[in-house]
Parts: sequence; C-alpha cells; structure tokens
Amino acid sequence: MQRMILVIFLVFIALSGCQQLSKQARPIDSIPSTDTPYQRKDWPHWIDADKDCQNTRQEMLIANSKTPVKFKNAKRCTVKTGLWIGPYTGRKFTRASDVDIDHIVPLAHAHRHGADKWTRTQRRTFANDFENLLVVDDATNQAKSDKAPHQWLPPNKDFWCEYGQRWQRIKDKYRLIYNKQEKMALKLLAETCFR
Repeated sequence: MQRMILVIFLVFIALSGCQQLSKQARPIDSIPSTDTPYQRKDWPHWIDADKDCQNTRQEMLIANSKTPVKFKNAKRCTVKTGLWIGPYTGRKFTRASDVDIDHIVPLAHAHRHGADKWTRTQRRTFANDFENLLVVDDATNQAKSDKAPHQWLPPNKDFWCEYGQRWQRIKDKYRLIYNKQEKMALKLLAETCFR
C-alpha cells in the first residue's frame, strides 16, 4: 500500500511539473537559470587517472563484473565481456557494449544545480567519482537522461531506497542545490527503506 501511495505521489509530482513546464520556459527542476549552458565536453570523463590504460569506464566494468572480465586484446585496456546485473532493471548483461556507465546524479543536472560555477578540475572529479557511477543497460540510461528522482525512478522498485540514498549522498558531498519537488521525492524514497 505504501509503495502504491509513493507511486501515485510521484506521478502527481511529474504531472504537476508538466503543467508548470507549460507555464514557464525552463525545466521543472531548474533552480535560477544559469548563464552558462551545459556542454558535456566541459566535463572530462572516462579519464585514465592511474595511467594503467584502463579509463574510468573500463575500471567500473572490471570492478562490477560478477565474473572475471575478458579484454578485447592482450593489452588489457578495453573490456569485451563479463557479467553485469543492472541495478535499475535487474537484467543481466555479458557484453560490455550493451552497458553504459550512468552518473547517478547526471552531469547536466549537477550543472543546473550549482556546478555551472565549478572549475574544469572539479567537473573532472565529479564526472569520474566511482561513488556516483553505476553499470546499467544503455536503454535505461537513455530513458533516465538527466532527470531527478521526482521525474524518473528505476524500473526496479527494490532499488529505490538505495537510489535515493546515493542521490542524496552525492548531492550533499558536492554541495549541489536541491529543489522542492526533488526533496519531497527523496523524503518519500527514504520511507521505502523502512517497509
């Protein structure tokens, strides 16, 4: 019953956001609009921080595979196969090409909520922070896009509690701004942790 109430409430928030969007010319989760437009190229990601030829994406694939990974060649720089279970859906994947590395708090969302003033170094740190990354299937990652929890939640409801906790931990860690609808959704998600 509690889950049903949560779903209904989140649908209500999304619908009210759509009405608000038609009245205003800015995204429903935006704080005062930024003077600097978001550009992904300003967020250096998938860097090779330890210079071992495996960038952040490859290291996430290696660390999260349930079986030893296989590489594309003897250099061992690029993962070809492994076994990943997407937390957003619970589906299993064996080809690295079928999965994305998702930023739990998306780069564009961070940009709109305070990171537009960050240096390139701060953006690189955020974009490659393992705590903010998950191995997920590419279709679900694209469906999520840069949405906040009041706009999108993982199809796997059993992951809602952890998703909400991780979202809030990252936003607090980087001192990003929350909006009202986002905070309400996070409060409701926290309640799923105690059912």
